[in-house]
Amino acid sequence: MRKSFVRPLVAAAVLPAALLTACGGESTENSSGSGSSGNTIKVGILHSLSGTMAISEVTVKNSETMAIEEINAKGGVLGKKIEPVVEDGASDWPTFAQKAQKLIKKDKVATVFGGWTSASRKAMLPVFERNKALLWYPVQYEGLESSPYIFYTGATTNQQIVPGLDYLNKEKGKKKVFLVGSDYVFPRTANKIIKAYAKANGMQVLGEEYTPLGHTEYSTLVNKIAEAKPDAVFNTLNGDSNVAFFKQLKSAGLGDAEKMPVMSVSIAEEEVKGIGIANIVGQPVAWNYYQTTKGAVNETFVKAFQAKHKGAVTSDPMEAGYNAVHLWAKAVEKAGSTDVAKVKAAAAGLSLDLPEGKVTVDGSNQHVYKTARIGVIQPDGLIKEVWASDEPIKPDPYLKTYPWAAGLSS
Repeated sequence: MRKSFVRPLVAAAVLPAALLTACGGESTENSSGSGSSGNTIKVGILHSLSGTMAISEVTVKNSETMAIEEINAKGGVLGKKIEPVVEDGASDWPTFAQKAQKLIKKDKVATVFGGWTSASRKAMLPVFERNKALLWYPVQYEGLESSPYIFYTGATTNQQIVPGLDYLNKEKGKKKVFLVGSDYVFPRTANKIIKAYAKANGMQVLGEEYTPLGHTEYSTLVNKIAEAKPDAVFNTLNGDSNVAFFKQLKSAGLGDAEKMPVMSVSIAEEEVKGIGIANIVGQPVAWNYYQTTKGAVNETFVKAFQAKHKGAVTSDPMEAGYNAVHLWAKAVEKAGSTDVAKVKAAAAGLSLDLPEGKVTVDGSNQHVYKTARIGVIQPDGLIKEVWASDEPIKPDPYLKTYPWAAGLSS
């Protein structure tokens, strides 16, 4: 267990002050570099390549570097090749902040692609805002946030968690739910939202339990689920804790997905391999992209990734990371510059046809329109889409269009 995740909400609240010394003081000057030197433009790639989150984040790094290679093969951006500077966040939020500062100040990158957990994003946010530098964050998260120096290419709450709840409640008729999550900001905030949804939509929350990231002993928690007798579980565990949880749930005889589905929002194709297909087959997940998503762009993407990484699968977070690189590059070309203010202006309203479908940047909050997709894990380890929204959903990170969410962001 890494102590950096034990006090997630308190840490997030005091984060800027706690990191000032480690990250170089309180400078508010625009110290972000252009990233341009000679015939190259430097960009940062910052993910957990070690520790409990490596199970998820290594593949995101791989997809981002593949996107860079694709762009370079076509001439790069502004006539220059993109040069990635890769750093390891080591599944530790202070490390993410320190590495972000290094990339901005020492390496003088034009932008950074990185993060997975909300703890890592919350740690990096003040670094990017203080330096007026740009982060592209590729993973679904709990919403209730926007920053002028972050582009969010993963789902926000109304594009993943709310559709996941609607599916359990309205499609499957599940009314009694048990909440399981890792002990940091994403699961706690997500469950705050889930409880507000449940109250307004005829659902009952029978229990709410958290364990530290990297936790592996779930017998007590599994017993609590068995005693509560929910008809569904909403799972916001992250990283390799999911391996232990699903194995022990199945061993306790609670692995029947028809009787008690476990809706997960942080388990994609890559994690399924680590958990073991037999332990999770038939369970539902909520995302915006699967390897099986139909379309010529995705077929090309999957073939290209698997040609580089034999036996690999594609997944939502790594696709969102891939998308981020292409969106940034297109915005740079449109702006004619890597200057942050010019790139931000050029990105507003930008649309690209990407593996998940059409993706459009909402200039008002720097999130993207995304199609919500519910999938079920198949015996081959891939995920079959069983429900999708009619069109890409406008991002609503503060849930302003949902009356039941009033007061959540205060």
